[in-house]
Amino acid sequence: MERNSERIVKQVNLAYYLIYTATILSTIIGYIITMNSQSSVNIQSSLSITLSSVIILYIMISIPTALALFHRNLKKWREIEDQFLKYKKYIAGAKLRLFIVGLGLVASVIAHFILYAGTPNMSMIACAGISAVALIFCKPNAAKIASELDLDEE
Repeated sequence: MERNSERIVKQVNLAYYLIYTATILSTIIGYIITMNSQSSVNIQSSLSITLSSVIILYIMISIPTALALFHRNLKKWREIEDQFLKYKKYIAGAKLRLFIVGLGLVASVIAHFILYAGTPNMSMIACAGISAVALIFCKPNAAKIASELDLDEE
């Protein structure tokens, strides 16, 4: 039981840390491009407004949806008798939840540097912060997995 939880944690943690790695890489690349570039984007341009709006809407919709769908599916996964299938579904669902939330984080960082015009784009920084906090709530650990899948009763 505990060994299975630890195996699940390792598999899901890989996805979790890959998302943060992608975020760090996009931050470094964006910084280097912005540092060497003299071009600036007009904050009032239709591209800027559209891009900001799409990312804000994505984050507002995707985070609660991903968390709610995972929670709803978790109730179904608890009822699965086959342990291998239960773990497989949980891992797939946890990775999907991380991907959906992490996409907002990476997109916010990329958009921040695309829209950077000499001053930080605070709405994209806020979106990145919201996504990063949501990712923290998605971080797996053995006790959480055991509780979510009712493994302590076995």
